Amino acid sequence: MPGHVVPRAASGGTVLPAPRQAPDAAPPIHEDTWAAAVRLVRQARAVHLVCHVCPDGDALGSALAAALALRSLGIEAHVSFGDDPQVVPTSLTFLPGQDLLVPAAAVPDRPDLVVVCDVASEDRLGLLRDKALAARALLVIDHHSSNNGFGDCRLIDPTAPATAMLVDELLRRLGAPLTRDVATCLYTGVATDTGSFKNAATTPESHQLAARLLGTGLRPDQISRQLWDTSSFGCLKVLASALQRAELDLTAAGGRGLVWTVVPRADRAAHQVPMDQIEGFIDVVRRTAEAEVALVLKENDDGSYYGSSRGRGAVNLGTVCSGLGGGGHAYAAGFTSHQDAATTVRRFRALLEAACADTPAGASPPAPSAPPPSPAPSDHQTPPHDTLPAATDGVPTDA
Repeated sequence: MPGHVVPRAASGGTVLPAPRQAPDAAPPIHEDTWAAAVRLVRQARAVHLVCHVCPDGDALGSALAAALALRSLGIEAHVSFGDDPQVVPTSLTFLPGQDLLVPAAAVPDRPDLVVVCDVASEDRLGLLRDKALAARALLVIDHHSSNNGFGDCRLIDPTAPATAMLVDELLRRLGAPLTRDVATCLYTGVATDTGSFKNAATTPESHQLAARLLGTGLRPDQISRQLWDTSSFGCLKVLASALQRAELDLTAAGGRGLVWTVVPRADRAAHQVPMDQIEGFIDVVRRTAEAEVALVLKENDDGSYYGSSRGRGAVNLGTVCSGLGGGGHAYAAGFTSHQDAATTVRRFRALLEAACADTPAGASPPAPSAPPPSPAPSDHQTPPHDTLPAATDGVPTDA
């Protein structure tokens, strides 16, 4: 850049500017909260790790990594999620530790300790919601800015690129060994939520963690192939139809552009493609250069639509999707709609316009507020569940 001088370090290396932080960035998790979380895990008779329904790589990877590590410390641990049937997405079947998965029905009605991973609200626990809330203690580990503050002890950091990074820190504080299997699960979580270390959530810390995980001998090429580079032929046919159906509205998003498409269940049925195999369609549609925002509506078997949205940063999509009962991050968010596709797109577009009106062209979207701080439970008592904030109606992002 003309006129820009980069200073040199004494050793001859380049001094890079420190990463810029949003003025309203959430404060780091308090040391007392970390200590309380460690104490809860160490005192537990059994730990039930629970991730959100229809888990992604960060949710399932975080839970499996924690379960494997806790088992190595002699702590009984199981993993579950509240779907019935409980189906691991095809792209995640390579993850180690799946012998620790148990169906939701096998989780006790009043567990000793439930640790939820990558869950922004109780409603995302599905069939395990009531059991989690009835637990002797509920530890929440999450990085969604839309987290509603449920749980007795909360390790919540909206600035963390992935929940897996918070799980790694907890395991470090517990003194758990970092095996290749644990590293594979954690790497999958971080890679998933940073878009293979390409999106705006990527930080120096995420690369530093990746380097440490790679040191265990895991195969990043094989993980990436499973996550992003493998599809059935039927899935490709469904994608082709979705792209053919795509529409571009250059006037939407305050003139910044919106590209959107729909994946009807009939298309999936014709090629026997389950919902989990079309999650990556949004990452193809969002490549559209003329659009600031991309939206893919995927029709579920019950006729509802799951919406996945992605943006380039000019508008906070977490705020937009919260208006449809969902939530997520500024750059990636989601929601579920029980209206038809055309009505859902109109509502999304209207919310998008309202958000853009609050964000002048060229300005960054407002930083999301941090969830409420976590209380530090005592050795003998945790706060009762009825003192927690009321649940939202949201279905947070799939990213």
